[in-house]
Amino acid sequence: MNKFRTTVVAVAATAVLVGLTACGGSSSSGSAPVEGDWDAVVAAAEEEGSVMLYSSQKPANLDALTAAFEAKYPKISMEYVRGTDSEINPRVETENRTGTGIADVHMTTDASWIRNAAESGKFSTELVGPDLDAAAFDPAKSVMNDRFFLTSAAVFGLGWNTAAVPDGVSAPEDLIDPKFQGKIGIVNPTGFASYVDLYKYYAKNFGEDYWNRIAELSPRVYPSALAVAQALTSGEVTVSPMVQPLVTEVAAGAPVDWALPDKPWGTPWYSEVLSASQHPNAAQVLANFMVTAEGQQALNGGYAAVLPDIEGAVARAQDIASPDIDELTPEKVDQYSQEWQTLFQG
Repeated sequence: MNKFRTTVVAVAATAVLVGLTACGGSSSSGSAPVEGDWDAVVAAAEEEGSVMLYSSQKPANLDALTAAFEAKYPKISMEYVRGTDSEINPRVETENRTGTGIADVHMTTDASWIRNAAESGKFSTELVGPDLDAAAFDPAKSVMNDRFFLTSAAVFGLGWNTAAVPDGVSAPEDLIDPKFQGKIGIVNPTGFASYVDLYKYYAKNFGEDYWNRIAELSPRVYPSALAVAQALTSGEVTVSPMVQPLVTEVAAGAPVDWALPDKPWGTPWYSEVLSASQHPNAAQVLANFMVTAEGQQALNGGYAAVLPDIEGAVARAQDIASPDIDELTPEKVDQYSQEWQTLFQG
């Protein structure tokens, strides 16, 4: 099976996306949404035979989702492209404009993009899966305009290398210590609304001068939280105030550990079935699967789940507050990005 999977490195992710465009991806065999009950949708999806997801979720979880989906629907091959929101969202816009979609389902954390797209209905179709109406999913809290559905939520906490910091840390303020000079890993928020929200949240909750004091310790900057986790594992840095729960790394025996502070920051992922999808029925089947217990189990190791009692989930996604998007307009994100670059990169 040919799977297009990107790494956390932005350049690599972009290259894969460009490659997909150049090859035409899976956009040459479009079909139409079927009329009928859910069984008819599933039958049509199996005729389509494949589905493509664009997502900024963790690759290991997307691998698990792919395996679980294909086990449930062996006649439908699932592929995904993993990239940052700033890489994937423009691709969705371009594919919508040309009407030749490569992606069938889109999963993003960009709160402004989600709100605007949900209100306009420009990029997505109405949802039809039965599990999106299930009481346990709490659709009143989890579905926006019948087009975007809550899928997962990232929760950020503290991470450390257990060989270098055997006693760990328990609060973001613990990192403000000269012994961590040059050994702190942080994420570059430039252009990322979610990360800008994270930085602002930390300043609000852990001290207005928190980032100034971290900057004095010359932290190392990485393009994503996943890259920070890899740096912790290798020992390139020893602590970080902003990693996703290192569940996968701990399970794999990596010398790292993690903890959530008293007031953890999080950001929800919402997903949509794209109107430019070339596999509209398979897209509905995947969207529905993503909110079933099997889908949530696959997607949410170390994340917040949309269903209760999901093994490996660290919280309930409906409990994670969405960012204040009025503070995350493109202009404000750009302004904060410039301020951040001045502080951390001179």
